Amino acid sequence: MKAVVVCPGRGTYGKGELGSLLRHHAGKADLLASYESVRAEAGQESLADLDGAARFDMARHTRGDNASALIHAMTVADTMDLAGVEVVAVTGNSMGWYSALAVAGALAPVEGFRLANGMGARMQAALIGGQLVYPHMGDDWRPDPARKAELLALVADIGARPGHAFALSIDLGGMLVLAGNEAGLAAFEAAVPKAGQFPLRLPNHAAFHTGLQAPVAAEGRAAFLGLPWQQPALPMIDGRGEIWWPRSADLGRLADYTLGHQVVAAYEFTHAIAVAAREFAPDVFIVTGPGTTLGGAVAQSLVLAGWRGMTSKDDFMARQAEQPILVSMGREDQRGLVTG
Repeated sequence: MKAVVVCPGRGTYGKGELGSLLRHHAGKADLLASYESVRAEAGQESLADLDGAARFDMARHTRGDNASALIHAMTVADTMDLAGVEVVAVTGNSMGWYSALAVAGALAPVEGFRLANGMGARMQAALIGGQLVYPHMGDDWRPDPARKAELLALVADIGARPGHAFALSIDLGGMLVLAGNEAGLAAFEAAVPKAGQFPLRLPNHAAFHTGLQAPVAAEGRAAFLGLPWQQPALPMIDGRGEIWWPRSADLGRLADYTLGHQVVAAYEFTHAIAVAAREFAPDVFIVTGPGTTLGGAVAQSLVLAGWRGMTSKDDFMARQAEQPILVSMGREDQRGLVTG
């Protein structure tokens, strides 16, 4: 069974995920010890204390310096449990790109953790701007390109106003993740109708993937361009939909993208999934833990791509019921499908 592995980004380690790292991966002592050494060197709280806490604390667990480390550790450890599948490519959402680098072998596991942990800490320390989420698809997941274009035009208009910084952060399936300064965020919230809980501000999130992150990108380049980058063992699909092939990747360009464009420009996750589907024709997409929230964005992205003739949520659900084409390792009822 051919599989594309999808690595989740920030916001996927929540109350329901507390304890999941130690529950599933306590046996990977060497891997976790290498991660803990990075945390200790930086004077940060241990993963064991965070994951083993008696209760989930929003302020503590969603901080960039903590959330990035927990999510990256869970993602990489999950991929080590895969069995009965042939991984043909790896991609990720936002911070998940750092995890994809480690999963594919472009960075050794501890170096991938050093990158994810370090960039998370720098973004948390700066905490420039904020993010919100707003849908452009209805509950039926039928593509509405006119609605999406209308929203993106509004985003561009707001971003061009004096004193306003506002832009697309992540094209995430049926959702637009938007980011900017307070003036930009507030202007968008005032301009669009409420749609259930949306527009929804994301706590402890900065204006990721926008020009506001240029200072963080500069810090990241100074700290991590010199990591021991290596040829990936698996194809990687980045946030532009570009494929980095094994044995032929330009490592200098890879490092430059990771610590440049990937930090300060919009992340086209929807396009990355479409490229993965069309170029690698997998039997299944596997979303690693923690959490399950990225599964919906993957499914919506496949519908938007018209993969296997799907044009709605009903089409996806029918295919999923017939033979799973999407497995979320954060779901206990699905994890065993790909771990043997």
